[in-house]
Amino acid sequence: MEKFLTPEGFKKLKKELQHLKEVKRKDMAQRLKKSISYGDLSENSEYQEAKEAQGFLEGKIVELEELMTSAEIISPKKNSGVAQIGSTILVSSGLRKEKFRIVGAEEANPVEGKISADSPLGKAVLNQSSGAKVEIKTPDGKVLYKIIKVE
Repeated sequence: MEKFLTPEGFKKLKKELQHLKEVKRKDMAQRLKKSISYGDLSENSEYQEAKEAQGFLEGKIVELEELMTSAEIISPKKNSGVAQIGSTILVSSGLRKEKFRIVGAEEANPVEGKISADSPLGKAVLNQSSGAKVEIKTPDGKVLYKIIKVE
């Protein structure tokens, strides 16, 4: 499955990776060192927990490194008027208006107004222009959206 990131999303992940490597790894090393000082490692629950946490940390670092090397960085074409990854979209459904940015699944965060291009709404608006109407199937039935603006 292809993975996409916006330039902003790539920067955010790069910053997170740097924090994990430079800060969290050092914290983890201190935690391990402290737990080792408690003696017998075979019965040392703090040591076992620290080793497990270290494994999760290293797994997260590897995951971010792989994502950053394999993801395609997408910058929307300026003024294309067509919805694509990186575009900001204003839609209306009935009297309600919503503004969101289309991003890759790895960056999606609806609370921040970022929806995945793989989500039902993301798929429906991709490659559409202002004025287009799209229909989304939801558990409560179909919802009709009108694209007001694509930036």
